Amino acid sequence: MFENKPGVLILMSGPSGAGKSTICTPLLEAEDKLNFSVSCTTRSPRDGEIDGTHYHFIDKATFEEKIKIGDFLEWAEVHGNYYGTLKSEVEEKILAGNDVLLDIDVQGAMQIKRMLSEQKEKEPSKFSLFDSIIYVFVTPPSFEELKQRLESRGTETAESLQKRLANAQAEMDQQLDYDFLIVNDDLEKAKADLKSILNAARCRTSLLKFI
Repeated sequence: MFENKPGVLILMSGPSGAGKSTICTPLLEAEDKLNFSVSCTTRSPRDGEIDGTHYHFIDKATFEEKIKIGDFLEWAEVHGNYYGTLKSEVEEKILAGNDVLLDIDVQGAMQIKRMLSEQKEKEPSKFSLFDSIIYVFVTPPSFEELKQRLESRGTETAESLQKRLANAQAEMDQQLDYDFLIVNDDLEKAKADLKSILNAARCRTSLLKFI
């Protein structure tokens, strides 16, 4: 019976420089049933980017039509381009028993949280991603450490660095809205923490109601 259990949706957020990708990549490589969620975007592919692997590249008219019919879990417009997560793609994998990892900013995460909560209130007995999702926030050990990490990259102007730091502080202020917090002060421990969170989420009895 357990082979029919829905998968787990791990939603990851954290400020730029927190190390989300460094923590997530080894787990994605080690876990056959863990899939990375591929977002849609209207921007043009960059050198080396593959459609369907890095992003689903679609035109603006198609994206806006998908907004109208409610195809996205979340979406946003950034620097004149749209970005969004397809609800159907995530649900298909979850219902097939696979797990999905979604790396998204705090604004998008809270958008998803509100939408899934409202959906669950309307249909409490029906399975939805609300029953599957776990919210995980990754943070550096201190704001000063984050500042040093961003400065050491050498890719920011003074103005862009201050903007990133302001955004990071705003995101870190919302970490209590998440289920789990990973403090990335020891990389190996942070990787182990994420693995433990995934294992615990897979063992929740709440998912057995929908077998």
